[in-house]
Amino acid sequence: MAKLFRAAIMGPPGSGKGTICKRIAQSFDLQYLSSGHYLRESIAANTEAGVLVRSYVERSMMVPDHVMTRLMLPRLEQLIGQSWLLDGFPRTLSQARALNSLCQLDLVISLNIPYETLRERLSDRWVHAASGRVYNMGFNPPQVKGKDDVTGEALIQHDDDKPEALLSRLRYYKDVAKPVMDLYKSQGILHAVSGTETDRIWPYINSLLSAKMHMQPSDAFQTQTPP
Repeated sequence: MAKLFRAAIMGPPGSGKGTICKRIAQSFDLQYLSSGHYLRESIAANTEAGVLVRSYVERSMMVPDHVMTRLMLPRLEQLIGQSWLLDGFPRTLSQARALNSLCQLDLVISLNIPYETLRERLSDRWVHAASGRVYNMGFNPPQVKGKDDVTGEALIQHDDDKPEALLSRLRYYKDVAKPVMDLYKSQGILHAVSGTETDRIWPYINSLLSAKMHMQPSDAFQTQTPP
């Protein structure tokens, strides 16, 4: 029986966590677990947790720790015998401690992206609100400008993706993320990755995961990796 492997990715808004996570999940056969997906799913299903989540989202407020853990931990308990990759959880020290009470992570990757790169990415980012699909006008534009590729519905740009809001978001992320990273650093599982392009940081992440999992990844993205 293969050894279970649990990992998480951390990074500021616009760091490309979702893109990296999907690439890792496909290459290493891990389940990709996005907290954003579970948040939207709970709201759409109008669950008890979803009603709580909606009350914060509609006011553009951060979903508090007790709601996030109430939403995420039961999902993770259902996957206790599987390997997975987390995106968007844990975000705070309280969430990290709650997760530790359920299971121990094997690896945490922290993405360090320069401010200017984040600003450019977010200013070009448009989102399909219902599904969470993200488009970038620079390198991943929709087929029809302003429209979601799947549904044809209008795309939106979040107010907090605009340059004037970015600095405060980054300050908040750094303040909240530092204790989490300190915790995982003390456990010897934190690995920081710096860069501006997914293809340039992928070889390091690819090698890191290969070493940690003692296996060879699939060839799914090998041809896209730059020499």
